[in-house]
Amino acid sequence: MLYDQLDALRRYAQNRLSTVLLQTGGTPQARSERESFTNLYNDDIAKYDAAENGLCFGRIDLSPDDDTPVRYVGRVGILDEAHDYETLLLDWRAPMARPFYLATPAAPDDVLRRRHIRTRSRRVTSLADEYLDLAAAREAGLNSDATGVAGESALLSALDAARTGHMNDIVETIQSEQDTIIRSEHRSVLVVQGGPGTGKTAVALHRAAYLLYTYRQQLAKSGVLIIGPNATFLDYIGQVLPSLGETGVLLSTIGNLYPGVRATLDESPTAAQVKGSTAMVGILAKAVRDRQEVPTAPKKLRFDTYEITLDRKLVTRARGRARSSRRPHNLARPLFVASAVEGLAQQLADRLGQNVIDGGSLLSRDDIADMRDEMKEDADVMAAIDELWPDLSPQQVLRDLFASPERIAAAAPELTESERASLLRRSRGFSSADSPLLDELAELLGIDDAAEREQANRQWRNQIADAQGALDILTGSAPQDLEDELDPEILMAYDLVDASQLASRQDSGVKLTTAERAAGDRTWTYGHVIVDEAQELSDMAWRMVMRRVPNRWMTLVGDVAQTGDPAGTTSWSEVLEPYVAQRWKRTELTVNYRTPSEIMKVARDVLAAIDPVQTVPRSVRDSGQVPWAQHTTGDELVATVQDRLAEHPRPGISAVLAPHALVESMAHLRSDVVTVSTVKDAKGLEFDSVLIVEPMDIVDESPRGMGDLYVALTRATQRMGVVHTRPLPAELSALEPFDALVP
Repeated sequence: MLYDQLDALRRYAQNRLSTVLLQTGGTPQARSERESFTNLYNDDIAKYDAAENGLCFGRIDLSPDDDTPVRYVGRVGILDEAHDYETLLLDWRAPMARPFYLATPAAPDDVLRRRHIRTRSRRVTSLADEYLDLAAAREAGLNSDATGVAGESALLSALDAARTGHMNDIVETIQSEQDTIIRSEHRSVLVVQGGPGTGKTAVALHRAAYLLYTYRQQLAKSGVLIIGPNATFLDYIGQVLPSLGETGVLLSTIGNLYPGVRATLDESPTAAQVKGSTAMVGILAKAVRDRQEVPTAPKKLRFDTYEITLDRKLVTRARGRARSSRRPHNLARPLFVASAVEGLAQQLADRLGQNVIDGGSLLSRDDIADMRDEMKEDADVMAAIDELWPDLSPQQVLRDLFASPERIAAAAPELTESERASLLRRSRGFSSADSPLLDELAELLGIDDAAEREQANRQWRNQIADAQGALDILTGSAPQDLEDELDPEILMAYDLVDASQLASRQDSGVKLTTAERAAGDRTWTYGHVIVDEAQELSDMAWRMVMRRVPNRWMTLVGDVAQTGDPAGTTSWSEVLEPYVAQRWKRTELTVNYRTPSEIMKVARDVLAAIDPVQTVPRSVRDSGQVPWAQHTTGDELVATVQDRLAEHPRPGISAVLAPHALVESMAHLRSDVVTVSTVKDAKGLEFDSVLIVEPMDIVDESPRGMGDLYVALTRATQRMGVVHTRPLPAELSALEPFDALVP
C-alpha cells in the first residue's frame, strides 16, 4: 500500500508538472506562479524518486492507550487519501517519529517495541525487533541495550557493511545524542564537537534536512549552504540529502565559494598560514590603495590642439576627494575621474579664456562643461587618468600582487622575507586560500554596475519599442471600415494593454533554482549555513563565510584535535566570539561508530600528544583486526604497499594515505576500489581498509602534522596498517609488527 501511494503521488506531480509546462504567456504574476509550481513539482518528483529505496525503515508499537499505537517511520510522510487522510507513514523528521530514535529501555517514552525494517527495492529483507519493556524483553530471552546505543543489530549491520565510495544516510539508525543535535532549536551558532567516527557529517546533513522540513518557507527562499573540506568529500556526501528528500541545497568548498573561481593550486604551509591570517585584511587594503597612484613627474597630454598637464597637485586633490567619500575603490573611481577632468578643464579654461581687457574669462560655465564632456570622450586623456585610478577586479589585484616582489614588499612590510617569498607566484590560477582573499578584495573594490544597469535599461527600452511596434501594426492592420462597423464597446487588443505591459509579458528565459542563483551571486545571504570540518577554516575564511550568513544561524561540525591546516583553529571560542560573542552553543558527540576499538587504541596515544585533555570517543564495536606496522626499504616501498593491498578482502574500498611527495609515485595503484591521496584530501572520508605510508613524513610535512596523522589513523572502518622506511613516531608504539601476525 505504501508504494502504491508513493506511485500515486509521483504520478500526480508528473501530471501537474506536464500541465504547467504546457502553459505559456500570461501576466508576470502568472509566469511567477508557473515558475513556483514547476520548482515545487520537480522537487516533489525528486523527493519521491529518492524515497524509493528504503521508503519505510521502522515501526514503533506504543501503549494500546495511545491514539496511534502503531506508527511506521520512513523517508517521507504519506497519507491515505481513501481513508480520511490517515497517516500511513511518518516522515522521520516529524515530532511523532522522535520516539523511534529516543526511546531506550531506561526511558521508553511509552514505546513497547521498536522494529527496524530493511528492504531492497520493494521487498523486505530483514526485521530486527527491540523490546523496550524490560520485563517483556527478559521473558523473550532478548538483550536490550540501555547504554544509549539504540537499534544495536541494525546499527552494527550498517557499520559492518562494505563502503561504496559514497556516504549513506543514517536515517534508520540515528542515535539519541545525534537526534538531539539534529533537532536543536538554537538559533545562533551551534557547534558540534566530535572525535573521529562520531557521525558529525551525518548529523550535519540530517540537520540540514530537518531544518528544511521544519522551516520550509523561510529556507526555501534564502537557501542552505553546506561547506565541505574538499571536492572529493562533496562528491562523497552528494547522495545523502537527495535520499532524505532534499535537493535544493548548495554544496561548496571554501576554494570554490567565490563565483567564477575554481581552486586548482596547492599552497605551501607558510603561504597558507600567511593568507589565512587577518593580517591579510590590511595587506589587501594597502594593495588596493597602492593602485591609486599619484604621478612622480608631471604628465603632458594633448587635448584637441592644446597641451594640458596631469601634475601631482591636481591628482592629489582628485584622489583626496575620492578617498574622502569612503566608498570602495571602484565606486569611488567616478569621483576621482570627475575631479581630475574638472581640474584639467579648468586648467585649459584658465589658459585659453583670459580676457586682457578686464581680466575675466571669455568661457562660460556651459563652455567649460562642454570641455569636460569632450575630455571624458578623449581616449588619451581617459587612458592617462585610468592609469592613476584603474577599474579593478579582485582577480586582477591578487594576481598582480602575488606576481610582483615589489608590490608584496610595499603592501606587506610587516611580513618576514621568507613569508613574502612564499606569496610570490607566477601562475594565473588560484588556491583555496585565495578564495577568501578575493572575497575581501571584492568588498574593498566594490562593483560599479552602472554599465550593467544601463544595458538592462537599454534592453527594456528596446522591448518597449518592439512591443509598441507590434501594437502599431495591430492597430494599422484593422480596416477602417471594419473599425467603423464595430460596436464601440468591443475592445481590441491595443485597448487592453499598452507597450509597457506587453513588454513585461515577454518570458525572461531560463529559470534557476535557489541554489543555482545563490552559487552565482557573491552577495547572496543564506538562511542557514553548515560547515563541516569547520576547524580547518582560517580567520580569513571565517570572514568570507560570515558575510553570507548575517543572521548568524549556523551549524559547525568538527574536531579541533584533527586540525591540519596551518591556518586552522584549535579553539572554537577564538573563532566565534568576534562574531557572536557568547551567543554560541557547544554540543559534543561521544560515541565512535566508525573506528573499531583496536584502531582507537593506537590513535589514543596520538590524541594524547595533540591534546592530553581531549576525550577519546568510545567505540561501539571491535573488528577483530589487529593494526600493524611493516618496515621496508625505499626500493621496496611501493611494492610492499601493493602486496598489502592485494590482501584486502572484497568488496570494500581501500585507501593509501601518503605524504604529498609520495602520492604520485603510487598513483598507478588507483582503481575503482583503491584510492591514493594525501591525508588532506581524505578529510571527512571513510574506507574499509587504510594503509598509511611513511607516517613520520606525514608528521614532518606540516606544522600540524600530528593532527594529520590522527586523521589518517581514524579513516578505517575495519582494517588499518602502516608501511614505513623511516622510524615510526613514538606515538605509534602500540602497532603490532606485521611479521608477528603472519602465520
